Amino acid sequence: MFAPVYLDHNATTPLDPQVREAMLPWFGKRFGNGSSRHEYGRAARKAIDEARAQVAAAVNAHPTEVIFTSGGSEANNLFIKGAAANLKPGLVAISAIEHPCVREPARQLQRAGWRCEEIAVDGAGRLDMSDFQRLLADKPKLVSVMLANNETGVIQDVPTIAAQVCARGAWMHCDAVQALGKIGVDFRALGVHGLSLSAHKIYGPIGAGALIVDKRVELAPLIAGGGQERNLRSGTENVMAIVGFGVACERAVALRRDRAERQARLQQRFESGLHQLGATIFSADAERLANTSFFAMPGVDGETLVGKLDRVGYAVASGSACSSADPEPSHTLLAMGVEAGLARSAVRVSFGDGSTEQDVDGFLGALRENLENLRTLAAMAV
Repeated sequence: MFAPVYLDHNATTPLDPQVREAMLPWFGKRFGNGSSRHEYGRAARKAIDEARAQVAAAVNAHPTEVIFTSGGSEANNLFIKGAAANLKPGLVAISAIEHPCVREPARQLQRAGWRCEEIAVDGAGRLDMSDFQRLLADKPKLVSVMLANNETGVIQDVPTIAAQVCARGAWMHCDAVQALGKIGVDFRALGVHGLSLSAHKIYGPIGAGALIVDKRVELAPLIAGGGQERNLRSGTENVMAIVGFGVACERAVALRRDRAERQARLQQRFESGLHQLGATIFSADAERLANTSFFAMPGVDGETLVGKLDRVGYAVASGSACSSADPEPSHTLLAMGVEAGLARSAVRVSFGDGSTEQDVDGFLGALRENLENLRTLAAMAV
């Protein structure tokens, strides 16, 4: 028997014990609707307000700028669709490596007369600034560029991008879901109008997220009703998840530097081993998240390799968890100019709090063994 090893923290993280402890009372003796005026409702409202302050503090925002959502996908949709609803149709520009929950709502705007274009990236996954300038000259009304890519881990220079977008009078949005807790995320310093966050990427609960939104931006709500969340997200608040999100944000800020330093050492050890096995490591020369390695073993199907590794106890991914049902190669790698065959070989490893050097060495050993078996079978088939 083996103890399974989880190396897919970019997909989701386990719940931090301190986060769970903060949430537990709201699954039992503590309850209430935050809109109710009696003691139970006031207690729920107080807990929500405390969590709102914790989330705001984590990204240098004001609590009144925090709109709680069900997660990053809803936050992205709320800004893109909500802003577009109050603007005349024009150009919406997004980077070519955005998560599907940015790409799809941007494309859906085309039904309302908008034009959607993607900003190219270079071979390392960084925004192509010449292509950005080309689209900027076309006077976009909405621009969305993620802070850190969920597959490659590449970090974008959002402050520089946002400054130029805002100077043209356009609204700037940033998906920071994968960045929070791994690098510093400062709403003011980024200079964006909207910033999307999610709890389950920072050892918080699934089902809680937030849109940090500049009050100058007028958004139309996706969900109409009782007017919760500044009339931008109606519905009774998920108190236990929001409480967990707040504590997770507090913990993410306090532990970020130690986590990043330890994960950087694991990444270096891991990628040294990958080089010895002949792997192609994507975006190796770009500034990346310390916990993320996206690589390919040429000639070996990534999905097949992920399945083989899972059977011997290593949980990894072949790309974005939200796109795992899509048989096509990673759109991020294709946008980077990676050949489709090599892109199909891609595997993502993302470290977290529980990851150790023993996990790295064990994974490399399992990878070596499975590569030999797969290549032997491929040779026999020929």
